[in-house]
Amino acid sequence: MKKRFLSILFALALLLNAMIPAYAVSTGFSDVASDAWYAQAITYVQENGLMSGVGTGRFDPDGTTSRAMLATVLYRASGSPSVSGGTHFTDTAPGSWYTDGIDWATRNGLVVGYGNGLFGTNDPVSREQIATILWRHAGSPSAQGSQDFADEGSIATYAATAVDWARVNGIVNGKAGNRFDPKGNTTRAEVAAILQSYLTMSTPDVPDPPDTPDETESSVLVVYFSATSSTERVGSYIAEALNADTFEITPTQPYTSEDLNWTTPGSRVNREHDDESMRNIALTSTTVSNWDSYDTVFIGYPIWWGIAAWPTDSFVKANDFTGKTVIPFCTSSSSGLGQSGTLLANLAGTGNWQTGQRFSSGASQSQVSAWALGLDLQ
Repeated sequence: MKKRFLSILFALALLLNAMIPAYAVSTGFSDVASDAWYAQAITYVQENGLMSGVGTGRFDPDGTTSRAMLATVLYRASGSPSVSGGTHFTDTAPGSWYTDGIDWATRNGLVVGYGNGLFGTNDPVSREQIATILWRHAGSPSAQGSQDFADEGSIATYAATAVDWARVNGIVNGKAGNRFDPKGNTTRAEVAAILQSYLTMSTPDVPDPPDTPDETESSVLVVYFSATSSTERVGSYIAEALNADTFEITPTQPYTSEDLNWTTPGSRVNREHDDESMRNIALTSTTVSNWDSYDTVFIGYPIWWGIAAWPTDSFVKANDFTGKTVIPFCTSSSSGLGQSGTLLANLAGTGNWQTGQRFSSGASQSQVSAWALGLDLQ
């Protein structure tokens, strides 16, 4: 389920105005008719543990979806990964039903706070906010010109490019009268239908790589440093697609959730960012078995302050890439690959370094595999 997270986000906006035809089902909720257009979807999200009722046998299909609800639903859809440290917002209560969801969503850059320590826990999610979430997960791409909505002037400045991008790509459709309705809210029934629509759709077939080498004789290696498991997941998708070996860059002193919290002054990553002398991170090992046998090496890392997470530097400096094709890849909620690959190539001084690729934190396996196979490595 985790591997489909990004597509869940795309479906989230695509289906804002869609109503999925449903056959009559018994949902068990007193306020959900068996022939309602959303009945099947509500049964689906309930059975899969994504959404539940609001008490007294009700689902509240017309109720609005709050920011806390959205963060929690996406957290569940992504497999409810382990989180620690709690949220850092003054309007969130420790140990609440939404705590892990908000913590995870904000740490991964999916939903951000308002500033002044506020998350807006109970505020309804607007259409322009959803468009912005999608845009960020696509890497904040530029948007080609598109026809303006009749209510274009009501779209917040921060969401303008995201809304243009969403419309050009057919991700969010307008409403009657060519309106986007940027401040409009989404209901719980709509969110249920959105989740069901994506999670039950078929995943595009990915062709097998030509002339797959024997597993014991792979000439491709995937090296990665992963702070929150996102890069590890993308690396595993590449390795599976190319039948490659893997090597994890592991700091002698692992990074904790508190270490990685860049919003906390004085956290480990903030100290290391401010003092470059602290970025020479000791690793448990930099030695790869059969290093000389690998012709192609993928180097994966999260983006920290626009560059590769610095434990990656320690591995690159310790190895000779002569005669190897090196392909960097990164994971990021908003930043692009930038100059990170070039800086690593300069640091290595050897090897044929390629342009590389940036993936969102929730990139799907089909997306990553298609990219890796498209490289047509020999």
